[in-house]
Amino acid sequence: MNTCISGKKLYQTYNLAVDALIEARIRFDFKPGSGPIAVYLCEDCGQYHLTSKGKMNETLEKEISKGKIKLQKEASRWMDKFKNR
Repeated sequence: MNTCISGKKLYQTYNLAVDALIEARIRFDFKPGSGPIAVYLCEDCGQYHLTSKGKMNETLEKEISKGKIKLQKEASRWMDKFKNR
């Protein structure tokens, strides 16, 4: 994947960036108040990036409030356990 002059990963569409945002929240254990929470369109490269600043992305917020992120995290942990057997 290419990077912007900012050094951040870039995503060609908003939807791809939101998918990456949700995937990051599932795959990694961020401390409270850290990690990416939103997507923005970069003025330098014209692509989308993830950010830990600003208002939380609505899709991410809904997934968290419904408990889906937590369930996916748990499923991912179990998949990792089975793969490592």
